[in-house]
Amino acid sequence: MHGTPHIVSDVMTRTVAAVGRETAFKDIVRTMRDRKVSALPVVEGGGRVVGVVSEADLLPKEEFRDSDPDRSTQLRRLADLAKAGAVTAQELMTSPALTVHADATLAQAAATMARARVKRLPVVDAAGVLQGVVSRADLLMVFLRPDEEIAEEVRREVVAYLFPLPGSSVRVAVRDGVVRLGGRVRDTSLVPVAARLIRAVEGVVDVEFDLPGEGGPG
Repeated sequence: MHGTPHIVSDVMTRTVAAVGRETAFKDIVRTMRDRKVSALPVVEGGGRVVGVVSEADLLPKEEFRDSDPDRSTQLRRLADLAKAGAVTAQELMTSPALTVHADATLAQAAATMARARVKRLPVVDAAGVLQGVVSRADLLMVFLRPDEEIAEEVRREVVAYLFPLPGSSVRVAVRDGVVRLGGRVRDTSLVPVAARLIRAVEGVVDVEFDLPGEGGPG
């Protein structure tokens, strides 16, 4: 019923900085600074993603630089201590890499980021070859969709389907991503269904209703 949802390839960044397994610590830091990113995919032959190195992977070197951690800290943070002594991407990276496919929906990518608490994901093809990177900011771009474009999709895909003429008269207005439906409908039990469908339309921030049944305010 709904139009085709946006997918990761619609919003991802295609020109991506990456490093190899043997890239040195300083070169990783330099690349992050120059490209203004907080994480880099680690790739090997053919561009296949084998891991990700992030700022969090680099910080232990500074954190433990002047300290001699006690035994409890050593046991509790073995991984961080190991990274404090790392000098290459191979030693620093998180592997296997958490990735997403280019044809995944934005909702799927957002769910993956939320579960893993990461800010960006390498985008790969079926063979695991790097295609781009998608970030939280990229996923939020759908909320810049024009109000009239949202309104037109709601009219076409939701209102015409649930509240067809004759018998119903529904007006759709959208302001700042908030959809408001007004008018009269024959069956008010369909209003919760309409709410779910409208919230699934990309770019919708919220939904408001003023839809009494045809017998009077309800």
